[in-house]
Amino acid sequence: MRGLGVRASQVLKAGSSAAAALAALGVFLAACATGGTGARDEGPAGSDVVAKGSTAPVVSASPTTPPRRVDAVKIVRDDPTVGAAVKRGLKPCVADEYPVDVSYGDLTGGPSTDIVINVMTCADAVGIGSYVYREENGRYRNVFKAEEPPVYAEIDRGDLVVTQQLYKRGDPVSYPSSEEVITYGWSSTRFVERSRIHNDYSNAVGGASSPSPEAN
Repeated sequence: MRGLGVRASQVLKAGSSAAAALAALGVFLAACATGGTGARDEGPAGSDVVAKGSTAPVVSASPTTPPRRVDAVKIVRDDPTVGAAVKRGLKPCVADEYPVDVSYGDLTGGPSTDIVINVMTCADAVGIGSYVYREENGRYRNVFKAEEPPVYAEIDRGDLVVTQQLYKRGDPVSYPSSEEVITYGWSSTRFVERSRIHNDYSNAVGGASSPSPEAN
């Protein structure tokens, strides 16, 4: 009987030790599952790898501040460098709607957003003037202008791209003979030309018809 009692006592001790080990294992697994100091238990293994001794970068989730909208018509009218012909043509097409396109972007590296303004005609949307304005000391200064119609300026990946359509005698307004696409980049205080592309168009499709050969 004594031997059975000793064995029973050993079994109880072993059982209690196993229970304690299981309890400790449960606490460890719980710590891992709650994201304490244990390893991740879900997700790709390489997604949160950080080099030893380094700190994970902090990514800002704040949205980009939209540019402050301006009165483009007033800016052009108040600009003494804008030609008189453009100002005379700057009239509303319908009610108070003016033929003006406005683009906002970074062209000059200044503290504020630069503004590109294109003035067009109401009848056929032909560009008669393109301008770039840079904000300096709370006022907008004209740093670029092109007033040889048809002309149109755009922002393309930080560069100013100006398209100038060219016509031959007899070309209809909707079908120019060619165009030049000029890319400008900002250099310290002004725009400088970086590239110029010339495109010739065919009049065979939709354009002015070529004169037929004379009969013999």
